[in-house]
Amino acid sequence: MECPDRYKVALATYQFEGEKEDRWGTIKPRREEGPMTWERLRELMDNQYYPRVVQKTKERQFLGLKQGNLSVMEYAVKFNELSLFAPHQVNTEERKMDHFE
Repeated sequence: MECPDRYKVALATYQFEGEKEDRWGTIKPRREEGPMTWERLRELMDNQYYPRVVQKTKERQFLGLKQGNLSVMEYAVKFNELSLFAPHQVNTEERKMDHFE
């Protein structure tokens, strides 16, 4: 979604259900801590649901990904899923534009 940074936390936390909603209740910032930033929310949720060892395993899976017996569609889905754990390995138009800013 194209969403301005100032609305990302509110939008994401609005969509939480079940365990994620319960977890948000425990990490929601207190007033004295200031507002929750998108970067901090991502970090907290990644640490909760994707510990570093899982992130590294998924990155290795991404780097070793081969189509093999997968259909093109199955391969694309797996590629997109695993690429989230190795964004620095994926050359996208957005990354190319970052170099010009």
